[in-house]
Amino acid sequence: MEMKLTIKRVPTVVSNYQEDAGAGDRPRGGCGRNCLGDCCLPVSELPVYAFKANPRKLPSQEDAVPTDFFINLLLGQWEDRMTQGLFRYDVTACETKVIPGNLGFVAQLNEGRHLKKRPTEFRVDRVLQPFDAAKFNFTKVGQEEVLFQFENGGGDDSYFLKSAPITVADCAPNVVAINVSPIEYGHVLLIPRVLDHLPQRIDRESFLLALHMAAEAASPYFRLGYNSLGAFATINHLHFQAYYLTVPFPVEKAATQRIPLAEGGKKSGVKVSKLMNYPVRGLVFEEGNSLNDLADVVSSACVWLQDNNVPYNVLISDSGRRIFLFPQCYAEKQALGEVSQELLDTQVNPAVWEISGHIVLKRRNDYDEASEASAWRLLAEVSLSEARFEEVKAYIFDAACLVQSHVEDETEDAVYAPVPVAPPAVTEGCLVRQ
Repeated sequence: MEMKLTIKRVPTVVSNYQEDAGAGDRPRGGCGRNCLGDCCLPVSELPVYAFKANPRKLPSQEDAVPTDFFINLLLGQWEDRMTQGLFRYDVTACETKVIPGNLGFVAQLNEGRHLKKRPTEFRVDRVLQPFDAAKFNFTKVGQEEVLFQFENGGGDDSYFLKSAPITVADCAPNVVAINVSPIEYGHVLLIPRVLDHLPQRIDRESFLLALHMAAEAASPYFRLGYNSLGAFATINHLHFQAYYLTVPFPVEKAATQRIPLAEGGKKSGVKVSKLMNYPVRGLVFEEGNSLNDLADVVSSACVWLQDNNVPYNVLISDSGRRIFLFPQCYAEKQALGEVSQELLDTQVNPAVWEISGHIVLKRRNDYDEASEASAWRLLAEVSLSEARFEEVKAYIFDAACLVQSHVEDETEDAVYAPVPVAPPAVTEGCLVRQ
């Protein structure tokens, strides 16, 4: 008999319509809520941000969108939704501090995220699960929570339209919406092809879309994250998360060791490293001849992980030029009773943001006593063992057509530690308050 691993847990509320989910798809002709479903979206108009087809090219016209236009637009629209009272709490009022230590873990006290909701059972031993229209999904989100559509403009310049009809004949729209229970300033959701009812499963097209969003933001302080099922994704409808935080994430400061590649594995120009002296074992993909090449390699790795039932998290950093991939096992260990009660009592589910070093704490005592040692202790439980990580890495390389070279090369085998970038001047809502 198949063993079913489940955890009784409290779901995170990402939309103001989440509590009303459960009736399946709404009938055509309108549901009265102006939602993102088939009943309302095809006859609606929404703002459109059209990104450039090739972000490596410089703008060719004097009136091209400035490089900071996207991030200013997104944050301005996000603040507009805050003034409308659409969020469940004011995340900018949450206490945040950088924990003393070598890596500078960031701790936030966010008691507003600990909501008493009905318990939900979900499987943690299946990374791929079919889309279930009867459960909450993003077609049930109200259009007032949407900032804009995010579409490929097909040209060398980006542009923004304040209103445009929804066109679903060729492809369902990609939308950017607020997370009503934000972790940080500017916390949004990128939902690819919202009407296609895609389960939480990365493919090349969706991953390339996320890279384009990072490239358009053009800011080292705007990152995108992805959680698979089994790695603390809370909704089985394809989405990425993103927000703006003006300090380097600890994982971005961690040392990395380059993995030498044979000539056959260098065609894409993508370089691969592994994290060193970090509590969670992970791979780092960077550079590449184009965003397409980087998307090809990383999405191939993700596809192998999800097809082989390995939960994972992804951090898209450095304006889409640097990708962190973390296979993980915390939910499985939790379901098997292998996580200490001390860690369970914190109620921290280590997803992509926690793994990257931004740890959202729900209890005052945990926040006051937060230390690098306590952060390390939590995240060490997330990591695969060294032997299992090396096994998974070998499969990932094979899936991504990367061939590790066993010829010693002092340059390739060197250990690098990035130099932290000083944060720019920003509005107070973005700042870490110490």
